Amino acid sequence: MKKSLLLIAIAFIIGCKNNQTAKKVETEVKKEKKEEVTPKKKRPIALEHNKFFEVDGKRMLYGGKDNIQHFDITGYDLKDEQFHYGIGRETFPAILKPEFISVQEADTTWTDDTRFLVAYAGNEVKAYSIKDLTRHEVVNDVLNGKPIMAVYCILADLGAIYERKYGDKELTFALSGYTYYDEEVWGGLDGFVLWDRETESLWWPLIGRAVSGPLKGVKFLEMDKANWKDTTWGAIKESYSNAKVLKSGQDFERPKSWKKYKDVTEIVKNYGKEN
Repeated sequence: MKKSLLLIAIAFIIGCKNNQTAKKVETEVKKEKKEEVTPKKKRPIALEHNKFFEVDGKRMLYGGKDNIQHFDITGYDLKDEQFHYGIGRETFPAILKPEFISVQEADTTWTDDTRFLVAYAGNEVKAYSIKDLTRHEVVNDVLNGKPIMAVYCILADLGAIYERKYGDKELTFALSGYTYYDEEVWGGLDGFVLWDRETESLWWPLIGRAVSGPLKGVKFLEMDKANWKDTTWGAIKESYSNAKVLKSGQDFERPKSWKKYKDVTEIVKNYGKEN
């Protein structure tokens, strides 16, 4: 009898230990799975905040407090439900006429490991800190006589230098106040949506082209990689001591009017997505 009780007790203890071990393993597995799956940050869905509407048979997207700021997106390429935010197209201070300082002056601000985009052509070098680009998102500039723009999207961690001259026409870019995502593009990351002032078309950099308006389908013109790079302040000091460095803290009064292009046939013909 005593032997039987002893065996039962031993079996019970072993069973408890095995059960505890199993629970511990199960807990660890669940913990690992939980750590592996990082939920996406909840962002305001534009469609749920009445950012889309109809005017005289046209599909419109909210662009600001003034009616003239809204975007005509009739026939556009994207999906309403995948737009986020909608804070207005003049909220971010996308620079139109950037100011610069010397490397010597900028060296009192930046540490050697600070990330920069740098562009160079001829004898001219322009440098844009990622910290400043995070605030502006777009800096419209001119490099060695050629219109360019420095662009950085913090959500997709995408920075690049693009050309702004399409044939004989120059475009000026800014933030639309929206981000957009597609599960099949950049792993579903959000990316800022831009617009150009001359035609008020919307552009999505993550697919490299305009998605609405008169320029729908026209491609971004990324500058030749031989003329720009993603680098550090230390590298700029060492290799480009003559660089002009974007001045921090810039802002400006948003323009009330600007040049508009009525005929963009040549741009679409020469720079459309079929080319």
